Amino acid sequence: MRASKRRGPYFCGIDAAMDVVAGKWKSLILWELHHYGTRRFAELRRGLPGVSEKMLIQHLREMEEDGLVHREVYREVPPKVEYSLTEHGVSLNAALASLGRWGSERIRRIGAEKISVDVGEAVGDT
Repeated sequence: MRASKRRGPYFCGIDAAMDVVAGKWKSLILWELHHYGTRRFAELRRGLPGVSEKMLIQHLREMEEDGLVHREVYREVPPKVEYSLTEHGVSLNAALASLGRWGSERIRRIGAEKISVDVGEAVGDT
């Protein structure tokens, strides 16, 4: 794991936390890995409709730098790469759980559409 380039200074804990989860797809990558466990790149991409390959690669690299995601490379032909949450990633997911509940309540309150993915679970459920 490389040291993160982002090291502050920060105004408060929220500032430091948002530095790590900034980006539309990072929290959804955390959700996907939490709900489905270890995933290959193509599985992550299928589970996150709308994410580009470039953006997914970028976010995964940043999350690996920040110690949230573990990248395991298997030396075989064709190469196999798997992603999983680290302990630090699991703890961030736990911290985001109440935000997810707040978002689910907002979806219900405003009558917004929920998009079903993979096995019928909706994005934002905790």
